[in-house]
Amino acid sequence: MEFRDARNWRQFHNPKDLAISISLEAAELLEVFQWSGADTCAGTDRKMAKVREELADVLIYSLLMADDLGLDVTEIVSRKLEANGRKYPADRAWGKSDKYTAYLPDEGDQK
Repeated sequence: MEFRDARNWRQFHNPKDLAISISLEAAELLEVFQWSGADTCAGTDRKMAKVREELADVLIYSLLMADDLGLDVTEIVSRKLEANGRKYPADRAWGKSDKYTAYLPDEGDQK
């Protein structure tokens, strides 16, 4: 926030534009892996440098948005992890990548 405020950029940061910026930077992060075939890791120094740069941009814009909206990042992340814990119970989701609907209780379990 200090970096932004020292440049009087707050005036350009509204939720819509920050959300767009997050999406654009996330796309640039994804671009690091485009056409990489089976190479799904960021193993090279060049790739890791680009991953660090783009991930930092995503995080910076995300933190700016949270700040501008008065959101406590620790709180919203904790709440989301709690919600995900309910959607993806460890005993049912262990080692699986199914959508959360696969972990809903069976109708017979609801008695």
